[in-house]
Amino acid sequence: MSAETPQRAVSNGAPDNEEDTFEKDLNEMLQDAPSLNDSCSTVQSGSPRKIATAAAAPPTTFNSNPADSSHTRPYTGPPATSNIPLSSPQSNGDFVPKGSVTQTAVSKIDTIRSWSLNTYKCTRQLLSEKFGKGSRTVDLELETQIEALRETQRKYCNILRLARSLTNHFYYVVQTQKALGESFSELAAKSPDLQEEFTYNSETQRTLSRNGEVLLGAMNFFTSSVNTLCNKTMEDTLLTIKQYENARLEYDAYRNDLEFAQMGPRDSNSIPKVEDAKTKFEEHKQKYESLRADVAIKLNFLEENKVKVMHKQLLLFHNAVSAYFSGNETALDATLKQFNIKLKTANSSKPSWIEQ
Repeated sequence: MSAETPQRAVSNGAPDNEEDTFEKDLNEMLQDAPSLNDSCSTVQSGSPRKIATAAAAPPTTFNSNPADSSHTRPYTGPPATSNIPLSSPQSNGDFVPKGSVTQTAVSKIDTIRSWSLNTYKCTRQLLSEKFGKGSRTVDLELETQIEALRETQRKYCNILRLARSLTNHFYYVVQTQKALGESFSELAAKSPDLQEEFTYNSETQRTLSRNGEVLLGAMNFFTSSVNTLCNKTMEDTLLTIKQYENARLEYDAYRNDLEFAQMGPRDSNSIPKVEDAKTKFEEHKQKYESLRADVAIKLNFLEENKVKVMHKQLLLFHNAVSAYFSGNETALDATLKQFNIKLKTANSSKPSWIEQ
């Protein structure tokens, strides 16, 4: 029985027994229909139970009075999904207060401003020194030692370049002697008439190549030690010297600023500027004096280390070269043992570290 039946029954004035029958049928329909609570839970939980009944039409409230049965009220449940964010923007990571961000930005601006001002002062001081318009602090003794160190490094680097070139060329000499000795040995086996001559020439070339490999070991040790002295020990001292020169430039720049500020009139506006200039001057003065002391100490240690290293290396180079060209194999082996030099046990045809 459809929902239009009670409307027609009321409008046509049907007998009372038909109204009783309608109420009875209506009560049976309400008992068979799902309750509103079941419909809500079905929508919210997504359960497949009674989906067809719940999706057929929105739930409607019926009155037992047929005259009011035409008024319906749809039920609106909560949506199945929600757009509520699971986390707020402040919960994604650490909470940073607004004041802290502002303070960080101000600190960065101050750092950039301080760096720019310092760079400007140092550039102005450098240009004034080059054009002869500004004064600079000079330590004659220390400047002389620094210039001597730079000249020594240039000369030692030249020695290193020549020693590497000699070692490289001598390596090919040794390889040629080894190949020549093998060729003599093959010809001795194939030429009975010249077997004796080819044999002792082969032995001579093999002896020379064997002693040459020993000399190569000494030469490689020499070049490695000189390279460490030039490109590591001296370079470390020169790096400290560069820092000292930069500190000297900053010291002179702030010294000239202080002198210029003290030459002005003394009033309420200039006194704070003079005090600020004096504070910065003292800071850079301490930095300059500290680096000057470091440079002096490193120069002394470098000189002692250079003498010790080069004394050992020059003695090694002399003894090894003299023993090789004099044919004194015993003295050559004794030289390597004296300086604790171990030769590579790999195949001697492999290029040395200089060629790699």
